[in-house]
Amino acid sequence: MKIGKVPESIRKRSIFRQIRTKREEVLCGAGLGEDCAIFAPAQGKVWTSCVQSGSLAAWRKPGETVGSGSFLGGSITRLIHKCANNLAASGSEPFAVSLALILPPSAPEEDLKAYMAEAEKACAALRMQIVGGHTEVSAAASEPIAAATGYGQAFPNQVCTTKGAVPGQAIVVSKWIGLEGTAALAKHYQEELFRRYPVYLVEEAAGFDRFFSVLPEAALAVKSNVRVMHDASSGGIFAALWELAESSGVGLTVDLKKLPIRQETVEICEYCGANPYELAGGGCLLMTTPEAPGLVRTLEENGIPAAVIGSITGSHDKIIVNEEEIRFLNRPS
Repeated sequence: MKIGKVPESIRKRSIFRQIRTKREEVLCGAGLGEDCAIFAPAQGKVWTSCVQSGSLAAWRKPGETVGSGSFLGGSITRLIHKCANNLAASGSEPFAVSLALILPPSAPEEDLKAYMAEAEKACAALRMQIVGGHTEVSAAASEPIAAATGYGQAFPNQVCTTKGAVPGQAIVVSKWIGLEGTAALAKHYQEELFRRYPVYLVEEAAGFDRFFSVLPEAALAVKSNVRVMHDASSGGIFAALWELAESSGVGLTVDLKKLPIRQETVEICEYCGANPYELAGGGCLLMTTPEAPGLVRTLEENGIPAAVIGSITGSHDKIIVNEEEIRFLNRPS
């Protein structure tokens, strides 16, 4: 495509026609000549927002086409889900997203259409409306770059942050750690892994992106009066624990053996030399609560595995206990 703003004809057929999901909160959304989205959230609710960006070429394997919906690093689906997960962890219901795409001149229009079709598919699954954004072709871009800004709404008394953890609360996690990173590694090194492990194990690991959304457990947690949540994505569970403790100005003690981990993650991390506790953990939600048994029971009754992994303490020490061994959690790199 030619350098500059994407022409009107291309925007009409390859962008706007791909956007189908609608929300009643959106009075004015994506359209020709519309430079702003206009929202009308339900009375008494607050707005929340989150931004995620990344290269759409990262991690793509040779010959892999765009618009596949893969959760490898180069996925617009992944960016939208990360926005939605962060909004959900704030106690919000995600309802809209705007997208900015910067494409290299070598990108054909078919790629743009595929990105938008993939984005609409992700948004439809999350009940989020694409409300606008920006698309241009630039000689400064050697590969496609995307930024997603998600919008959510929440009642003021249900807003969650990472700042409210207090001593005595239990630390609960949903599902398993390292899901996002396991799926990415299993896809990227699939052929090598097939030579070492059973096909079913590798294929199961590659399918872990089906667990990536934390919207169901976040909504249940809010109803269970949880007000401290954190998405354990970038940097994995160790980074999430550190960030939560630092933000709240507290300490914590976590039992390493209680961290829920799939065997597929263990095997693939061993092969790839990755640390499962620092592996991207999208799909795992970190929560603190004084009523851990009730929260775990509620999540499990709704088909979401959950585990109590430790507790918040009054010191500033971040301690990891592994049977007789005790060590301090390191600041995430």
